[in-house]
Amino acid sequence: MIVDVHTHCNTSAHHGRYEKDRARIYGDRPENPPDAYSEAMKDVDVSIVVGLRATRLGVATPNEYIADFVRQTTGRTIGYMALDLSDDDVMDQLEDGLARGLKGVKLYPILAGFDVREPRHDDFFREVARLGVPLLIHTGTSASADAILELSHPLVYDGLARRHPDVRMVLAHMSHPWQRECVIVLRKHANVYADVSAMWLRTMEGYQAMVRAQEWDVVHKLVFGSDYPIWTPRQGIDGLRAMAARDWSPFPAIETETIESILDRDSLALLGLEAP
Repeated sequence: MIVDVHTHCNTSAHHGRYEKDRARIYGDRPENPPDAYSEAMKDVDVSIVVGLRATRLGVATPNEYIADFVRQTTGRTIGYMALDLSDDDVMDQLEDGLARGLKGVKLYPILAGFDVREPRHDDFFREVARLGVPLLIHTGTSASADAILELSHPLVYDGLARRHPDVRMVLAHMSHPWQRECVIVLRKHANVYADVSAMWLRTMEGYQAMVRAQEWDVVHKLVFGSDYPIWTPRQGIDGLRAMAARDWSPFPAIETETIESILDRDSLALLGLEAP
């Protein structure tokens, strides 16, 4: 079973000040209605769909929008709410999202500007741990000139995992370009995973990330994600398999089993989620 843990339903109307930077890097893209999403997800068995929230930049995908989007898809889709821990009513937003049937939380600290290690956020992390609500956290770089890079380094999440070891979290993009440090964080913490979205895109970074995961024995902590609609699941699957098929000699190979195990991973079980 292929599970795509990282897809988006947010549109340009949700992007606030981020839209100009997003368009500069990725170009104009068509909006992402549920029918187009459903067609793209035919290459996976289950998908997790998220929005974005960074209040200081006017970025917000409402819980209601995400829940409605999930209902309009034709595949097996799990919705995550997008929250900003800087919001005074974040606990109310969490309760609202759960009431609407959303199963997890997407955090975007690099744009929202909060530090997950600050004690004022402890109540939130204690609550998601108590409820068994998993997190998908954007880590690594961003196209936005407003991004606060130091909030997105994987060592920040070593601090979070030490403070709240029962929180299940996925670090998006293997924290690129800090995949080396991400691998070490995965090795330390039982409930920290990373998705491999975009790892196939940049040849040397992707190669080093996969080989380091092999050498540090953390391949089992990697899960598949496409970052749709930037890339489709099919592009992600084919890109990862092409990495394994390539002759990297005289350097170590990316093992076929590494890639196939990522694609076959029961990510839902790791995150405590039931298949829809």
